[in-house]
Amino acid sequence: MSGETKSKKKYEIDMCNGAILPKLLAFTLPLMCSSVLQLLFNAADIIVVGNFAGDTALAAVGSNTALINLLTNFFLGLSIGANVLVARFYGAKAEEDVSDTVHTAMLLSVFSGIILTVIGCIGARPEDVLPLATTYLRIYFIGMTSMMVYNFGSAILRAVGDTKRPLYYLSAAGVINIGLNLLFVIVFRMSVAGVALATVISET
Repeated sequence: MSGETKSKKKYEIDMCNGAILPKLLAFTLPLMCSSVLQLLFNAADIIVVGNFAGDTALAAVGSNTALINLLTNFFLGLSIGANVLVARFYGAKAEEDVSDTVHTAMLLSVFSGIILTVIGCIGARPEDVLPLATTYLRIYFIGMTSMMVYNFGSAILRAVGDTKRPLYYLSAAGVINIGLNLLFVIVFRMSVAGVALATVISET
């Protein structure tokens, strides 16, 4: 067995054989932690701008939360569809179907990210919302492709029982996000643009 195969097996959980409770806990705990970490991304932005950039910047970041969550959750739902298909084909040992589904899902993630970036950058207009909120939204949407690739990639890994690696990637991104938030806002005085740029870089 090659090193790559051993690495894959180490992260995969076989739910069909052996005691179910330890495997269920090993699967769900990283999944729950990942969900909490995703929520903390926007919370970190709000905390940093609230403490170091003032009330106006805080309102600008907070006003975008509902729209961002709406779009993210829509495509998260699509990624769950990919998760179901990959799990089904993986369980049936249909490797060609798994490969086709993975490639299609990743292609969809890239295209949907690009479409959201274009719509977000064009659709966010200063005359419609606060200029600071527009700045945050436009920069945030630049990172949509990275976010879509992460969400679809995570769904595919979870389909084969791997919930640990998505958590590791998200944890690393979270640390980078907080560090860059503090750097851009406190040191470079970039305010709303700084936290949005930190989010885009950390997600990428």
